[in-house]
Order: sequence, then structure tokens, then C-alpha cells
Amino acid sequence: MTLKLYEYWRSSAAYRLRIALNLKNVPYESVAINLHPDHREHLSPAYQALNPQMRVPAIEVEGEVIGQSMAILEWLDETWPDRARLLPEDPILRLKARAFAQTIASDVHPLNNPVVLSKLKQDYAATPDQVATWYRDWIEKGFAALEARYGQTSETRFLFGDAPSLAEICLIPQIYNARRFEVPLTEFPRLVEIDALCQSLPAFAAAAPEQVKPD
Repeated sequence: MTLKLYEYWRSSAAYRLRIALNLKNVPYESVAINLHPDHREHLSPAYQALNPQMRVPAIEVEGEVIGQSMAILEWLDETWPDRARLLPEDPILRLKARAFAQTIASDVHPLNNPVVLSKLKQDYAATPDQVATWYRDWIEKGFAALEARYGQTSETRFLFGDAPSLAEICLIPQIYNARRFEVPLTEFPRLVEIDALCQSLPAFAAAAPEQVKPD
């Protein structure tokens, strides 16, 4: 099976998939879709024909292009269950890992998506400072909830076991975004600890935006 990943180097959702593919050692071909306002390749007729939602990431497998990073992550785990499982074996830990991941993927990331930020500026005349405040606010709210709920669960190396899971795969790109927008992280020591641990792993390090940024 040959996978083709349509992605943008700075997309945090694409970052998730790169991490998972690296962890599972699944080879793939990267197809860069430039989301920069000067290019907007995701709005081109050619890409729209492949992915009507006109977003990244998306994968092409067996001649079909499918989007949505969380669905793709679950599919990867179902397709290669013997390689670096992305969810713990224990049902309660699986529930917790999914809940952690969805807090980021459903409650934080969508509200800070470039489409939303552009809408704030274009339709509601939000200033750059107001947009930055909006961005920081949603990250801080999400991280505060995660730190309060899971900050004391340090009996395992990672959040829900001795290997990274869906939780870390979603967390690390969001911490990257937080640092990019200068969100203070001192109130989230466990999340920062997990980030440092993950960054020491080749699968995470190789997936970082600066490592895949086109020349």
C-alpha cells in the first residue's frame, strides 16, 4: 500500500499525521499544498477536485483522497495494529487518551484555525492584538483543563502508558503553536515535561515543521 500525504509544513493537523506515520514506520509520499496567503494552493481547482473541503491534511490511498486527521489516525492504528499502537490496550486508558486528544482537536485547534482567524479580521475588524488574545485564550483554557485533569498522572513515562499515544500526537503540535504565538507555558509543567520527552524521540523530531519545511 502506497500512501500519499497532502500537507502543509506548518499545519498542526498534518504534523499529527507525520508523527503517527513515523511512529508506525509507514512510508509515504509527501505532497506539499502551500496554504500561505500568497499561494493558497488549497483553493485551486486541482486540489478542490481531489478534496472538496479544500483543507489539509488528506491522504490518498487506493486512488481515493480522504481528509480529517483524527479519522486518519484511527485508520492508521486499525490498519497497522502491530506497529506502535496509538491507543492503550486498557479501555479506560483508551477513553482518557481519546478525551485528551479531542480536547485539543475539537475544542482548541478549530477555534485557532487560520480560517477562523481570517474571519475575525476580515468580517469583524479584529486587530492583530485582539486576534492574538483570542488565540492565546483558547490555548490557555484547553491546556489548563488538561493540566488540571492529567497533570498529576506521572506514574507512567508518558500520559497514558510507557509509550506515546494519540494524546501526545495531538499535544506536541499544539505546544509548537503555543510557543510560536508566545503563549506562556509555566502553568502547565506536566504538558511541557511530556513535550520535552517526545521531542527526544526520532519520530517526533523528524516530524517537526522546521524539519519538513520546503527549501
